[in-house]
Amino acid sequence: MNAPLPVQVLKQHLIDPEICIRCNTCEETCPVDAITHDSNNYVVDPDICNGCMACVPPCPTGSIDNWRLVLRADAYSVQDQLGWEELPGEKALPEAVDAGAGDEPLAALADTPAPAAPASFSSAGASVPPWSAAHPYVNLYTHKAPMTATVVGNYRVTGADTESDIHHIVLDFGELPFPVLEGQSIGILPPGTDAQGRPHHARQYSLASPRDGERAGYNNLSLTVKRVTEDHGGAAAHGVCSNYLCDLAKNDTVQVIGPFGHTFLMPNHPRANLIMICTGTGSAPMRAMTERYRRRIDTGENGRLMLFFGARTERELPYFGPLMKLPRDFIDINLALSREAGQPKRYVQDLIRERAAQVQDLLSDRNTCIYVCGLKGMEVGVLDALREVTMQAGQDWSILHEVLRREGRLHFETY
Repeated sequence: MNAPLPVQVLKQHLIDPEICIRCNTCEETCPVDAITHDSNNYVVDPDICNGCMACVPPCPTGSIDNWRLVLRADAYSVQDQLGWEELPGEKALPEAVDAGAGDEPLAALADTPAPAAPASFSSAGASVPPWSAAHPYVNLYTHKAPMTATVVGNYRVTGADTESDIHHIVLDFGELPFPVLEGQSIGILPPGTDAQGRPHHARQYSLASPRDGERAGYNNLSLTVKRVTEDHGGAAAHGVCSNYLCDLAKNDTVQVIGPFGHTFLMPNHPRANLIMICTGTGSAPMRAMTERYRRRIDTGENGRLMLFFGARTERELPYFGPLMKLPRDFIDINLALSREAGQPKRYVQDLIRERAAQVQDLLSDRNTCIYVCGLKGMEVGVLDALREVTMQAGQDWSILHEVLRREGRLHFETY
């Protein structure tokens, strides 16, 4: 079934608009800039896409992995795709189309796999989970059939006198199944419509609770949500979903889709070590993983935990109080405060360098996994710091980096 397609036939790469959560991962990943978007859809330009598959592994929902056999002359254009509400079905090709060199029937060619990713493609983090990660469930609930959750808690977790309004929101699913793992995310469907009168798309939020619930043994989960009142440039901006969530009251209901994510997962084998690096609401998955470890602290299964947590001040650091109450022999906490009065600016990469010996000790252990979550701009600084730590130990970072990626032990979730 590996015969080449006839020259006049294209196996066109498409994105499913019913599953896509508009997280922009595919567009950022595409090495040839074949993916673009408008306020409605993310789409693939058939004149640019080379089928390299680079965008497929990082997609948290699998919406990117869709293909249709079409005549090249009749390929779905970018404008066609931007107007879709759902993917078109398969179209029958003319019987007169030459089956090509392999002389395979076109029905069989439709089952040929998409091209494999080129060996030269690489990214900062792994596209596979750790070998011992638990099996994740994804896309159980969709835009067309969302789950209804009930708000059972909504608490501000930053100082009331700060501009950083971050909330810890607990959602309960009652008796209906919504299995999740640490490192996964969900989509929230805010009510109302956009400027074009269309229902709002889902917004993605990482889980802040472990697999057995925000309250152990209950079918609930928690999110860490920052109220958005300005964009990254400082201009006034009203975050549609973040403000909706932060204003929710107990017993309100929310439309949820997902879960999403099959790679940013914690290891599941005994004595696995975690290096967690985050800023702001990027603390959500780190809280989930830390709480998973805390609940089994007496079992002897835990490895070492090392946390690098960045914020402007202590008062703007989510979960600061509970975090500081954790035993020091349970987690090694390093706080990077960039605007604390009377203190020099410090960022997570600065602390990684300061703790080089301890970081290198963990990097030398094959049981160590690294997780980075926060603003996109932190990736370069973190990678540079890890490179310097490795070089100081007389090792080749490029080799270690590739090992960490290949073994699913270095993960980035940035936005």
